[in-house]
Amino acid sequence: MLRIPRLVAGFAATLTLASCATASNEPWVELKGRRFTVEVADDDAERARGLMFRDELAADRGMLFIHDFEEPQAYWMKNTRIPLDILYFDHSLKLVSAQKRVPACSAGDRCPPFPSDGPALYVLEINAGLAETLGVKPGDELRLDPTLKKPAAKSP
Repeated sequence: MLRIPRLVAGFAATLTLASCATASNEPWVELKGRRFTVEVADDDAERARGLMFRDELAADRGMLFIHDFEEPQAYWMKNTRIPLDILYFDHSLKLVSAQKRVPACSAGDRCPPFPSDGPALYVLEINAGLAETLGVKPGDELRLDPTLKKPAAKSP
């Protein structure tokens, strides 16, 4: 009879550990007290693909682009079907500039660029209108999940 409670307790502990491991596998960022689960694009191929061809993005989700160098960035919406806010952050995770309510673009290579107002190392894309709802402004700080590796702020 004692074997069953131990087995049940062991199974419950295993489930708890598994759910914790799953939760920790999804990186997040926080902006103005709001947490977003993010997909991370930290190499050329992932950054080029971005959120292309997606039909939706959950309100609590986003994509965090981590660049190799802090420099002026310009993003475009080629093949992006979701209007977005594009937020540019420097090496100290301070908001440099925001391109708000950027429309989706199906014009291929004729989609216009949306540049940062200064050098940026990180770019966060979230659903259009959220930056306005949160009241973001230059200087606001982005908080990174501790599991996200912060690159050295180096120049090209």
